[in-house]
Amino acid sequence: EAEDQTLFGRNTLMAAKAKFVLCVNDGGYPESLETRKLYETIEDAKASAEGMIRVIDESGEDYLYPESNFVEPSLPRSIAGKLKLA
Repeated sequence: EAEDQTLFGRNTLMAAKAKFVLCVNDGGYPESLETRKLYETIEDAKASAEGMIRVIDESGEDYLYPESNFVEPSLPRSIAGKLKLA
């Protein structure tokens, strides 16, 4: 189930290294996630240990979702760099 950002401030999260994942299952949250869409993630070791991933969803905020809803695609560096600049 999606979880709100309760432990971290947004500025702290944005300073962490981000990566991109592809949503393969909206998990019953069609207003928050779109399947077949790339989403930026924020590293969160505690969430990862629980099988969750912190994703910046359609609201523009970061929330926790099950890792099984996403896959990490292999993107060329040039594409990944352009996504981070967008």
